[in-house]
Amino acid sequence: MIKVNRDSLTTMTVSVLLHVAILFALSFLVFEGPMAQLQMVLDTVFDAEERAPEEFAKDVEESTVATESVNFVTGATAVGMSAGASSGGGNGGVAVAQQRIEQAESLRVAEVRVNMGAMNVPGFNVIGKDLGTGQVTGETGRVVEGYGAALGQITQELVRLMRESRVHVVWLFDESESMTDDQKEIRERFYKVYEELGLVQKHDSKLKTSDEVLLTSIMSFGKGITEHTQKPTANSDDIKAAIDKIKVDESGLENTCAAITSAVGKYATSAIRQKRRLIVIVVSDESGDDGEHVEEAIQRCKSADAPVYIMGRYSVFGYPYARLKWVDPKYGLTHWLQINRGPETAFPECLQFDGLHGRWDVFSSGVGPYEQVRIAKQTGGIFFMLPGKEDNLAGAGSLEARKFEMLDMKEYMPDISSRMEYAKERDASKFRDAQWRVIATLNPHKDEKLNMREHRYSLDPNQFATEGKETFDRALRAMGMLNEAVQLLDSVKKQRDKEPAERWRANYDLMHAQCLAYRVRLFQLLLSLDAHQKKKPVPKDSKNNYWDIRRVQEMLEPDKEQVRQTKVDIAELKKQNEVAKAEFKDVINRHPGTPWARRAEWELTHGFGMKFGEAYWDPRYDKLDIKVPKQ
Repeated sequence: MIKVNRDSLTTMTVSVLLHVAILFALSFLVFEGPMAQLQMVLDTVFDAEERAPEEFAKDVEESTVATESVNFVTGATAVGMSAGASSGGGNGGVAVAQQRIEQAESLRVAEVRVNMGAMNVPGFNVIGKDLGTGQVTGETGRVVEGYGAALGQITQELVRLMRESRVHVVWLFDESESMTDDQKEIRERFYKVYEELGLVQKHDSKLKTSDEVLLTSIMSFGKGITEHTQKPTANSDDIKAAIDKIKVDESGLENTCAAITSAVGKYATSAIRQKRRLIVIVVSDESGDDGEHVEEAIQRCKSADAPVYIMGRYSVFGYPYARLKWVDPKYGLTHWLQINRGPETAFPECLQFDGLHGRWDVFSSGVGPYEQVRIAKQTGGIFFMLPGKEDNLAGAGSLEARKFEMLDMKEYMPDISSRMEYAKERDASKFRDAQWRVIATLNPHKDEKLNMREHRYSLDPNQFATEGKETFDRALRAMGMLNEAVQLLDSVKKQRDKEPAERWRANYDLMHAQCLAYRVRLFQLLLSLDAHQKKKPVPKDSKNNYWDIRRVQEMLEPDKEQVRQTKVDIAELKKQNEVAKAEFKDVINRHPGTPWARRAEWELTHGFGMKFGEAYWDPRYDKLDIKVPKQ
């Protein structure tokens, strides 16, 4: 291989572009043949006659006034979420060593060289702990329009349970900074629950007020768990005072599974002794930081016959993280705080890479986070999805309508079986395993070199050359990895129509289109870096102090030297761009009204050209010591 002169980005270009030419000459072979139209298979794992869409989601009108009567509803119904996979309950699963999911050996990326060799990513080694589950019960999701509606439904559930036996309810409130505004709204509406319960006990002959039919404990959790009621109480004033004691946990951790396990462990024995039904209600906007203990929490709840009801938010589509906008109250500077908000499945089923770096979006998956939904379903509770507008979410998709029609989503519902069962079935399929290998390899959270600078390039040409050189090298490497990803995906293309789950076909269609488009984007980045270094422009506005690379629709045309070295001209680039766009349009047509279609629409809107633009960065960000809250 010809060595690159590292002293200058421009002089380095000729030799490196020779390498690019080889890569592109080979990669373009993928597109030379006709793009065979993949047959749409309309089979579904759900029988419409057996399961109506209302089982998966239910719209509830919100009311803020305590009702004078309560309509009783039946308990949680059994529903299936697996799309061509397991039913969600494992019987007698084998216990294995537990570890944090992010640290799993199978998620570590193997070293991948920039060549056309086979993608060599280790297969999944079983992690997690499947303690075994019984008959699947509970509701996977009930869509409500806010906390008021969710609390109204909780009231009905409590009344139903109170008519059957005495009840001890434990409320678990998330102590994170992001829940501060939510807690204020909850406090105001929470009182209505106990006002209505009081009315019911007065007028319902089956509920004896003298027997303290309902006892309540108020707890909150972050890194640890805190109890705010000295003992379980039936006094509504004590309950209200306890909620006001909840504070923000500055650790930034939300150990949801540990909190559930601890609460049930503390009160299970006394509930049995007093012949009470123990139930847990969790209020949180995050999926939690200890998801590796989800099976342990489920088993503890099942042993105590304690259903778990969760009021939470939609998970991010195929991605673990979301970002919240936080404005420093002293200086007014905006920061973006990363929180755990997904994904909707045991492991991500979408690319974690957006063509330049880790994803920065909050596109809704249409369902709740995997751990929370699984806990609610397995224990016989309900997961309440709160689709209301979240003004503090940052990133692409933050302004989208966060609710999908369940009829459109019926065939795309995620598999929420245990992680061990999920991985076993996924790895047994060459079609699914190929997609997982691409996801695991192109993961910027595990491979730092997949993160390319997008903002704050220096105005100084010499400093820009250094920064640009690093980006240039990373982009070239990523292009090689994308080439290998396309080859791997193409090798299982014939198996697409044999795949029984519409969800996995949608995953494949979107991923293939993204890999093709991101190669074009990275080649455009290489051209932009070289052109900028040659021209050495200066900002038109004197206040601007940095360069940003921006995503645009227009394609940068290679100059004569670049065309000579790479054998790629603007016509060829446009051809490859059109192929990628055609596949995105195909995703929209094949999977209308779904998160896959919405993501494809966004990709088309932003284009795959790259262009440098001047920008301003407030220098106070670098000078001030601002205490940013942890999430």
